[in-house]
Amino acid sequence: MAASPCSASAAYPALLRTQRAPLPLPCAASASRQHPRLARALSCAAPPHPAHPFVPEVAEAVDSLYGEFRKIDDLVAYNSARVLKAFQNARVGSHYFGGSTGYGHDEGGGREALDQIFAEVFGAESALVRAQFFSGTHAITCALWAFLRPGDELLAVAGAPYDTLEEVLGIRNSSTLGSLKDFGVSYREIPLAADGGLDWSALTIALRPQTKCALIQRSCGYSWRRSLSVEEIGRAIQIIKMQKPDCLVMVDNCYGEFVESMEPPMVGADLIAGSLIKNPGGTIAPCGGYVAGGKRWVEAAAARLSAPGLGIDCGSTPGDIMRLIFQGFFLSPQTVGEAIKGGLLVAEVMASKGYKVQPLPRVPRHDTVQAVQLGSRERVLAFCEAVQRSCPIGSYIKPTAGTTAGYASEVWIVLILIDVSALFLCDLTRV
Repeated sequence: MAASPCSASAAYPALLRTQRAPLPLPCAASASRQHPRLARALSCAAPPHPAHPFVPEVAEAVDSLYGEFRKIDDLVAYNSARVLKAFQNARVGSHYFGGSTGYGHDEGGGREALDQIFAEVFGAESALVRAQFFSGTHAITCALWAFLRPGDELLAVAGAPYDTLEEVLGIRNSSTLGSLKDFGVSYREIPLAADGGLDWSALTIALRPQTKCALIQRSCGYSWRRSLSVEEIGRAIQIIKMQKPDCLVMVDNCYGEFVESMEPPMVGADLIAGSLIKNPGGTIAPCGGYVAGGKRWVEAAAARLSAPGLGIDCGSTPGDIMRLIFQGFFLSPQTVGEAIKGGLLVAEVMASKGYKVQPLPRVPRHDTVQAVQLGSRERVLAFCEAVQRSCPIGSYIKPTAGTTAGYASEVWIVLILIDVSALFLCDLTRV
């Protein structure tokens, strides 16, 4: 077989095996005259130094954040080990990756294994992971309906919830479409404290006899505030349970998975919910969502997703979707780590240019959201266009503002899920 022209060891195997000291490198002209093949090998082995891909401001920011990036690498290693162990405990095999059709009764065991993995990683008794969840809002809605009945009260303890929940709760444009308000569930919220965190004093006296469920949103969402740590969520749960032990706690976990070494069920959350097109899908899962928590409440959420009596044992997952969900979850700690690094870099560069950022570059992260106040509509448009031009998919598209389901205000349509670097998934982001 002919040796590769880019392999010096293939061109001169005996010489390289017997020579103890490194060979002096001849000049290019001499090598080309005396040893043409060696010259070709040297040209392949020692390419010219590539130009730095970053502008100076970004290069300086990358260097200054080295220590922060190393901490993120440690977090990624820890969470990746937890996920690997869960896969091994579930005895995942390639036979779990096959799809199913019809009712899904012929599904080969992948559903149960996936549920087991999510439950173990999130520290929950049970989990439901399904492609049939349209979005995080859909999964959260199923979780809320698992808890709440007519006459109950839902208390949001972290200020106003995410925009897309407003119609679910019935506080905006419910139009008798089946919101919680339509079914006699009342809603109340505790405003955030002046520093953007939970109002601990108000929380200690907030619960009423009819308060059945407390909702905690882990991420800042679109609000200009800091996100909540798992430790803070645990403290809030303790305060809630001290006032009313039978009050159930639901945590909107969107954008928070794998940003810390713990998840809310580990500190007492009764149920959490999130989306697979965000953190836990690893930018690979094409759709879906999850709920995780107590077995009773997961089954109740499953009945809302499907129908009472059908529960978790039906629903087809056609094609290659199951494999992609497994693969995405396995890779998600690494993907989330890269998203956190990207957020740190954006914060560092934009803050150096005088823009307000939330959170600040070296503040501990509790979700994958990075907010920047650009100051004008024109700057927002320029920013979105720059992001779009940098994408491998749709780089030729010009972003436009428009309305989308669940939002009362304009959303900038950008074909990239910026928060988790999903370059091949279509999503909307509002900036």
